[in-house]
Amino acid sequence: MNDLNKIHPMYQFSLKAFSVVFQKAVSKAEPDEALKQRVSNLIDSITSSVFQYTTRGLFECDKLTYIAQLAFQILLMNKEINPEELDFLLRYPVLPGVTSPVDFLSHHSWGGIKALSSMEEFRNLDKDIEGSAKLWKKFVECGCPEREKFPQEWKNKTSLQKLCMMRALRPDRMTYAIRDFVEEKLGSKYVIGRSLDFAVSFEESGPATPMFFILSPGVDPLKDVEKHGKKLGFTFDNKNFHNVSLGQGQEVVAEQALTLAAENGHWVILQNIHLVARWLGTLEKLLEQNAEGSHENFRVFVSAEPSSTPEGHIIPQGILENSIKITNEPPTGMHANLHKALDNFNQDTLEMCAKESEFKSILFALCYFHAVVAERRKFGPQGWNRSYPFNTGDLTISIYVLYNYLEANPKVPYDDLRYLFGEIMYGGHITDDWDRRLCRTYLEEFIQPEMMEGELFLAPGFSVPGNLDYDGYHQYIDDSLPAESPYLYGLHPNAEIGFLTQTSETLFRTVLELQPRDGGAGEGGGTTREEKVRAVLEEIMEKLPEEFNMAELLAKAEERTPYQVVALQECERMNVLTQEIRRSLRELSLGLKGELTMTSDMENLHNAIFLDMVPDNWTKRAYPSMSSLALWFTDLLVRIKELESWSTDFSLPSVVWLAGFFNPQSFLTAIMQAMARRNEWPLDSMVLQCDVTKKNREDFSSPPREGAYVHGLYMEGARWDTQSGLIVDARLKELTPSVPVIFIRAVPVDKRESKSTYPCPVYKTRQRGPTYVWTFNLKTKDNPSKWTLAGVALLLQI
Repeated sequence: MNDLNKIHPMYQFSLKAFSVVFQKAVSKAEPDEALKQRVSNLIDSITSSVFQYTTRGLFECDKLTYIAQLAFQILLMNKEINPEELDFLLRYPVLPGVTSPVDFLSHHSWGGIKALSSMEEFRNLDKDIEGSAKLWKKFVECGCPEREKFPQEWKNKTSLQKLCMMRALRPDRMTYAIRDFVEEKLGSKYVIGRSLDFAVSFEESGPATPMFFILSPGVDPLKDVEKHGKKLGFTFDNKNFHNVSLGQGQEVVAEQALTLAAENGHWVILQNIHLVARWLGTLEKLLEQNAEGSHENFRVFVSAEPSSTPEGHIIPQGILENSIKITNEPPTGMHANLHKALDNFNQDTLEMCAKESEFKSILFALCYFHAVVAERRKFGPQGWNRSYPFNTGDLTISIYVLYNYLEANPKVPYDDLRYLFGEIMYGGHITDDWDRRLCRTYLEEFIQPEMMEGELFLAPGFSVPGNLDYDGYHQYIDDSLPAESPYLYGLHPNAEIGFLTQTSETLFRTVLELQPRDGGAGEGGGTTREEKVRAVLEEIMEKLPEEFNMAELLAKAEERTPYQVVALQECERMNVLTQEIRRSLRELSLGLKGELTMTSDMENLHNAIFLDMVPDNWTKRAYPSMSSLALWFTDLLVRIKELESWSTDFSLPSVVWLAGFFNPQSFLTAIMQAMARRNEWPLDSMVLQCDVTKKNREDFSSPPREGAYVHGLYMEGARWDTQSGLIVDARLKELTPSVPVIFIRAVPVDKRESKSTYPCPVYKTRQRGPTYVWTFNLKTKDNPSKWTLAGVALLLQI
């Protein structure tokens, strides 16, 4: 336990609590030396797991995740919970291909219920839900189901068993349910949000223990250092406080400051060390040299942005392991962000422009815009396709641009201002075209001439205020801003459900990865890790069909029509994938039998299968997917079956499963090529016309004369209303409703329908971004900007 100080301070107190709880458990049970050794091993295992996360530069293992891991391990060691039930909770295996018989549960949720019902303690759960649908519907649809009693005798189940049921019924409430579980098992002090007192953390530091600040957007943790330094007499004026911002040849300055400070007991701040990758080895050596024999008052404070990927991590492990790591989260919610945006200015700012009313109104709208674009990222890909480092500098520069333009023009140049803010100040960060459209749409909605009449609403019930003073604007936010909800961002409430569900998925995935390799939840029901992997391996090998015989298929497809070319390409890609699956599994099987030496690739494959993840070397040859291994393999078999059916005689299926392609763009291009050939139209002057039918897949028995019918699309952010043939608001808790069959054909550009349509992006997965496929123009009565702000898109996989 001596390495506690080197762990992220957020987790220090939980590890200490962990050891205290175990000491109590040990003293009660009066165990033998073997149990004490197991306790010690467990603590070491968890400690090294946290090291693995922090030194990889991910820093994504938040406090709740970490303490949940500790709680589960304590309860497992005390034999208070069933390993098989914990295994279900963390993995959430779903019975594939089932249809939900009740309208308040998705097919995915029902698949989880069916998998749970196969366990002894949950027998007949599926029948009870179906038989008492009204009771269960009331429970599932309440605001905080984790605080309510389960229907019937299920209310008598253990806390862990209730978590298992909740994971299937309401995955979006799992972070709250886990928090309640930890509070019940360990006490409320472990779940109360608290900000770390810098002075307390500082006590743990020393000449050999730097403090490492992990930077968060919109937060300046180094203000705490300056404030505490003043108390202890370390300031710039006293010349014993050195602040070096790295980059642009500042490495020499930093080295001099470190040498001087080590000798005389000064403080040194080294900001943004991630910008000087080549110098980090030198820094590591300097910190090691100064760790011994330095002045007792010598302190080093380091800051860096965390890497978004393990591959991008460049901070030397020696620096991380020897430092106390601290992170301060940015303000959350529109209320805190809007106040913080306004805090960048003062009364003098508001009064500096001759066009006072116009300047104040646009300034307030820009503050709201800044808060929206900064906080919208919490909604994941539905918020922004990619994450952008919007910062207060973008806002302050925009305000000075606003001032200059208002002073120089007799009329307010709304178009020019929107262009400058959306394409240059904020747009300079943006790399995705759809995100650029979103940014532009926000500014078109927020900055208009109507704002001067008080008729412009930034959010439902929240208009641009009139001419107020600085304190008046802060008061207006407190009095008038509606409660935090996705509506404040132009999103549907379902966006929050999706965001919370994803957060809980990340929590369980992280806890599963943190499980000790020699015990814990992974070993449910006495099954060892190796037995579990071997069983999955054998099942995949048994079910994987033979490869396509390309020689036979090429002989069949004599005409080489655009559609035949697509089918042949898809068969070739599928062969590459299945060959790699078969080769790597055979290799792993021999390794497990001891007939081959286990390589790092085999270890990675073994680990991925155990964690129910698609192995990296399969992913590289496959299509984008966010599914677990079990669901991914089920989906793969369906794709192969579809290809087998199509390649039998190469006639176009009556309805094509667009999601079943490695490259759906190639099929959509083939529709254009086929019609261009038939009608002798130039390909570069054609576009796709998409008409959503009122029918489902089974209603079609033959393909259309021109174009193709496609199925298997889902809408996120809204839904398709079959009766009116328009995009309409989504139903609450229906996150990705399916879309009827779409008739796709090619038309000349000048004949495309573009009036009253929303250009809707189509993506392969909910990850969006790089999985973009095409744009379908869908009919709408509402202004298309409504659907842009709501992040409406079509998805091929959910």
